[in-house]
Formats: sequence, structure tokens, C-alpha cells
Amino acid sequence: MSGAVAADARAWLRAVPLLFVLIWATGFVVARFGMPHAPPLGFLALRFALSVAVFAVWMRLAGVAWPRGRRQWAHLAVTGVLMHAGYLGGVWVAVKLGLGAGLAALVVGLQPVLTALWLSWVQSGSVSRQAWLGLALGFAGLVLVVGHKLGHGEAGAVNVACALLALLAITAGTLYQKRFVHTVDVRGANAVQLLGALAALLPLAVLEAMLLPSGSPVPGAWTSGWDWHPELIGALVWSVAVLTLGGSSLLTWLIQRGGATQVTSLLYLVPPVTAVMAWALFDEALGPGVLLGFVLSAVGVAMVVRAPAPAPCQA
Repeated sequence: MSGAVAADARAWLRAVPLLFVLIWATGFVVARFGMPHAPPLGFLALRFALSVAVFAVWMRLAGVAWPRGRRQWAHLAVTGVLMHAGYLGGVWVAVKLGLGAGLAALVVGLQPVLTALWLSWVQSGSVSRQAWLGLALGFAGLVLVVGHKLGHGEAGAVNVACALLALLAITAGTLYQKRFVHTVDVRGANAVQLLGALAALLPLAVLEAMLLPSGSPVPGAWTSGWDWHPELIGALVWSVAVLTLGGSSLLTWLIQRGGATQVTSLLYLVPPVTAVMAWALFDEALGPGVLLGFVLSAVGVAMVVRAPAPAPCQA
């Protein structure tokens, strides 16, 4: 019996990265459904508030304690501000301001390379040659997937800056969590992270409602009005129940148990999977370049994940 349980546990561990990629990729689909009907910062603030409430109920029913210690709460709050408010806020505002989804994905997709560069700078030799080759292949695949979409959005100083902010936020958040956050129950960790993100984003959402015109939103227009269309309700339910409770929890779990470069390299697979979802849901073209990019990204991620740890430097 113990052998069967161990085999099931190993199978689950192998499936977690794939499940995370599948869930994370739906975020772009959710944005496409929800953004025409609500202001981005207001939507995210409501999503964070509902997610905190659901996590609190879940923890109560499961008998899970909240993280202990002011320092641990502070570290978790910082990661929440970076990985939730900074990353999601930057991406959603950039797309709302006209940045093409392909270009936004390309900018944020630089995270694995940025992470590897940082680790190589602060920890000489921490990224192996095989990992660098895998990162290069993964990025090449990413360019093939989103390259044909780059001309569909208007790139300006403000929206590109928002996308770069999102890139820096999720990269810093991943590295910060790996360095400072102790291993705790992912439900408690995410609840505190989301509280930090909500505290940071709520004032901006209030300003968004005060400074922008009200009224029923029109696709492509950024107003403070809410149109409770079924697409918006579905996007909100999915964002809370699947993206936050599922995707964010899996990301926290992966960061606690894996190397930063290995975890972030999984994000190379998100745009290809999103392209397949867009083909199935919105009948978007899925040409040979996208399929080839999918293969390159998968090979690159596999090389990074399986790269041997570099030998320690000898004195």
C-alpha cells in the first residue's frame, strides 16, 4: 500500500507543473472576456477581496492556521504586492492602454532570462550552460508564438512601461519569496499575499473610479463603469476560483520546492498554451510557426528543469 501511495505522490508531483501552466494560461482568456466590461484595477481589487474571503473560509474549514510572526507576514505582504498587484496590475493596464497581447506576453516572457541573469550576477555559476541553452530555446519559441501578433497593438511609452513594471514585479516577487518566505501552508501564504496586494491596489482602484468617466464600458474604452455582463461574471468567478485559488497556490508551492530559474522557465509554456486556447475558443490562427514555437518552448523548459546543479566553486 505504501508503494502505491508513493507512486501516486510522484505522479502528482510530475503533474503539478503542467497543471500550473494550463491554469496560468487561462489568465489571458479571462482578460479577454472580462476587460471590456470593467475597469482593470477595480476588477483586480474585487478579485483580491473575494479571494481573501474564500481563502479565509477554506482555512477555517480545514483547520489551517494563519502564518505566525510579524516578519513572516511582512515578507508575504511584500510578495503579494509584487506578484499580484504589481504583475497583474501592470499587465492589465498595459493591455487596456492598447498594448498588443502578443507584445505584452513577449515582455513578461522575459522573466526566466531576467531571473537567470540576476542569479548569475549574485551567485556566480548558479545557472548551468544547459540551463542557458534551454532558456535561449524557450525564448526563441516564445518569439515564434507571439511574433505574428506584434503589429496588432500600439506600443507607447506608458503601456510598455506598465508591461516592464509587471515583468520586474513578478521577477522580484519570485526571487524575494524564494529568499525570505519560509515554507508555510500555501493557503495561509496566499491569503496574506492577497491582503497585501489588496491594500496596495485598493487606493488606486478608488482613484480610477474617481478620475475616469462613468457609464457602460465600450470595448476598447477605459471607464470606471461596470457592465455585469455574463462574460464579466464568468471571468470574475474563474479568476477567483481557478486562477487565484488554484494557479497562485500552485505557483507558491512550486517556488517553495524548486529553483527560481526552473520555476520561472515554466512561464515560457504559457503563451503557446494560450495560443491553443485562443484557437479553440476564438478561432484564432494556429499556424506552423506557433506549433514550432510550442515545441521549442517545451524542449527549452525541459532542458532547464533537468539541468544539473553546477558544482560549487573550489577555493
